[in-house]
Amino acid sequence: MTREDLIKLEGYVTKTLGDGHMEVETNEGVKIRAMLSGRLKRFKIRVLMGDRVEVAVSPYDPTHGLITYRLKS
Repeated sequence: MTREDLIKLEGYVTKTLGDGHMEVETNEGVKIRAMLSGRLKRFKIRVLMGDRVEVAVSPYDPTHGLITYRLKS
C-alpha cells in the first residue's frame, strides 16, 4: 500500500495518550487513534490537544491512523 492509497481526513486532537499517540475526532464524528508521523517527530513539530490535524487512514482499518500534518487554526 502506498501513501496515495490512504484516506485523508481532518479532525481535532481530543486526547493525548503518550509516546506520540493521540485520539483524533474527525469532522464526521469518528474517533481515530493516531500516531505522529516520522516527519513530525524529526522536525519536533508539537501537536497539542485542540489542534486541527490531517490524518491518513487505511481503508482496511479506519480506527487507526497516522497524523501527517498540523493544520493552521
